[in-house]
Amino acid sequence: MRITAFRKMMADEFGEIRADMLARDHVFGALGNRTVDQALEAGVPAKEIWRAVCDTFEVPPERR
Repeated sequence: MRITAFRKMMADEFGEIRADMLARDHVFGALGNRTVDQALEAGVPAKEIWRAVCDTFEVPPERR
């Protein structure tokens, strides 16, 4: 998954402003206690990050 596609999926699911806030501020245990932005910078695949976001926020399977 490309980062641009990941960012679009985040914005579609949470709204642009909240998606930016979550990526910057929310620490995910599943990502090694990193934020989305930190995980992307560390080279974690966007698909793995998306799964962690979906699991944490209980995104329904049809929107994953």
